[in-house]
Amino acid sequence: MDPAADIVLAACGITKSFPGVRALAEVSLNLRRGRLLALVGENGAGKSTLMNILAGVFPPDEGAILFEGREIRFDGPWSAHARGIATIFQELSLVPHLTVAENIFLGREPRLRCGLLDRRRQAADTRELLRRVDLDVDPATPVAALRVGQQQIVEIARAVSTDARVLIMDEPTSSLSGREVEVLFGLIRELKARGVALVYITHKLEELERVADEVTVLRDGRVVGSAPLADLSRDGIVRLMVGRDSKTLHEKAPSRLGAEVLRAEGLSLRAEPGGDLLVDAVDLRLCAGEVLGIFGLIGAGRTELLEALFGVHAGRVEGKVFLGGEEALFSSPIEAIAHGLALAPEDRKREGLMLDLSVMANASLASLDQALDGGFINPRREAAHVAPYLERFRVKAASLAQPIRHLSGGNQQKVILAKWLASRPRVLLLDEPTRGIDIGAKREIYAFIDELAQAGLGLIVVSSELPEVLALSDRIMVMCEGRVTAEFDRASATPEAVLRAALPEAKPANSA
Repeated sequence: MDPAADIVLAACGITKSFPGVRALAEVSLNLRRGRLLALVGENGAGKSTLMNILAGVFPPDEGAILFEGREIRFDGPWSAHARGIATIFQELSLVPHLTVAENIFLGREPRLRCGLLDRRRQAADTRELLRRVDLDVDPATPVAALRVGQQQIVEIARAVSTDARVLIMDEPTSSLSGREVEVLFGLIRELKARGVALVYITHKLEELERVADEVTVLRDGRVVGSAPLADLSRDGIVRLMVGRDSKTLHEKAPSRLGAEVLRAEGLSLRAEPGGDLLVDAVDLRLCAGEVLGIFGLIGAGRTELLEALFGVHAGRVEGKVFLGGEEALFSSPIEAIAHGLALAPEDRKREGLMLDLSVMANASLASLDQALDGGFINPRREAAHVAPYLERFRVKAASLAQPIRHLSGGNQQKVILAKWLASRPRVLLLDEPTRGIDIGAKREIYAFIDELAQAGLGLIVVSSELPEVLALSDRIMVMCEGRVTAEFDRASATPEAVLRAALPEAKPANSA
């Protein structure tokens, strides 16, 4: 049988440039029926740009896209969708104020014979889809009320609902729990059996043996390797990605703890005044130079805890917070920033960046007072203030004036870190700081966290990646259903013990 007959979608010599950056250079790949192609590479390698071209978001500058052997041109995402190409984007593309059901069927709503929306059928079909992806929420729930991980599951449900012939997945497990990942992998097996062609972008190389048939590696916008998974080792893939051997991602520097910088006593957060507790009577203590890791599954209350400390939910927070020994329960993020707190949020594009602004404008947002001259922003002072921090984090950008939306995810995350360091904080709260970050950028951010701790900052790092928490932390606090279920020092923390404490059936324990 002709192998070409199995090719559903092919990219042939795709080249794409943005202002000051060549994102792709003569990239080719083939997507085959019933097989999954894993696309890997460091941040900035061009993976997401290529997927956006295949999904009709961007047109290529050069090259061609073939669908079942015929060259096609997309007028936009809906044009690609009409061909049977569905995409699960890493950065969520849901409409926050619409419900789960409305988001899943947006643009293809079921209709009654009279042409009106068939709400009963839409709700019933949504419930069935949510059952398949094991998400227990009401179809009428507004998407804005869901956490990022739950929104990611809704994205997956929407893509599965289209009966696509090609499914593109960009970091689909980046905010999923272990159980949710298993559900996704089951769906992938089901889609393969139905003959769907899949492409899967991931930085988690351990996932490849579970889902991939073939692997294509991008580096600096070019294909540097492509082969069946069976012909590649993990170290071989890493060498192709970064041009060097795989080594331990992080060797933590010895800790030098100083005085207490942050303490919380009985900190609680309610979903609404008088409502259910999202954070339930949490006690914590952080010293200068210390990295406190917080681990838990989705819904454990980790993000909510950081937001409560940062003054995001004024009026719904109970308990006491002490900063430098003085009581300071903040009523707003502005007040928290003024007292030396900084928060790098989980959802960087929606909550951490202003995508229409430049790199410089984003980097100065938390410390604009340093750029003012007579009450107005002085661009020279602004550039002089933020440039050293951007250089410290080795941000790759064409210029300070480049729109931040054109930077890779890893460089966007570095700008967020530079922004907060420019505010000269005493405590840095990091929520999933390496979500969607490649191996090389992860290594850099781990080193930055070490460097900041050595300089005397107190850091709290929330992560759903257990190896990351174990590698970075001096102490680990485990949360489940809003409560602290265990605390471990670095020497006593084992993957099994930490994970066991994070499970809902775990009983509170203290191993520190």
